[in-house]
Amino acid sequence: MTPSIDLTGRIALVTGASRGIGYQIAKQMAAAGAHVIAVARTVGGLEDLDDEIKKAGGEATLVPLDLTDMAGIDRLGGAINDRWGKLDILVANAGALGVISPLGHVEAKVFDKVMAINVTGTWRLIRSVDPLLRKSDAGRAIILSSGAAHSARAFWGPYAASKAAVEAMARSWADETKNSALRVNSVDPGATRTAMRAQAVPGEDPDTLPKPAEVAAKILPLASPALTETGKLFQVRNDRFVSYRMPE
Repeated sequence: MTPSIDLTGRIALVTGASRGIGYQIAKQMAAAGAHVIAVARTVGGLEDLDDEIKKAGGEATLVPLDLTDMAGIDRLGGAINDRWGKLDILVANAGALGVISPLGHVEAKVFDKVMAINVTGTWRLIRSVDPLLRKSDAGRAIILSSGAAHSARAFWGPYAASKAAVEAMARSWADETKNSALRVNSVDPGATRTAMRAQAVPGEDPDTLPKPAEVAAKILPLASPALTETGKLFQVRNDRFVSYRMPE
């Protein structure tokens, strides 16, 4: 797949990079010239990614890290500062589904884990790298969300709530940084052929869904230094940005 943008010399941090959309975003950013800091819990998946990136002539730094390790997220920001002194791109992709279940049946430990990874982990990541992104001449933050944040369908309560919270944080962050070079946007990737989707909708035919590489290719331009949009939601299925509005 030919990269649509030039990211030569840029430093990109991608979480959830061991599989699915995160894996493909990391691979495509490296192909576009970025040095990718790939974060995930699964070491094997990270090593596979590293092999693919090196095979294509790219560079990556692997960081095995669970996003419930808040102190580890803080150390990651410090390590990036010590090595590069800045960060150009953040892709906050890692997330947990939890269970598809009536809200009253969700176990407390499951709900807490979804919030810890999707919300608190994302906030801690933002907190850790915000100063580094502000040092870039064109910092770009891409926050993965979901249509569930708005549809709030039955049985999707914990995941929907977590993604709604993530979008709210992204909007606040975008407003705080609107007069800087940093651009912050959320992304609704739509249903994609991933393991999480198969867990959520086991009866669905995966062949009817786009592959992670196709979705990643549409997200990649959000990392471009030429991007002007901030505080918006990018819908992959419609290939466009949409603006937020107050409830009617």
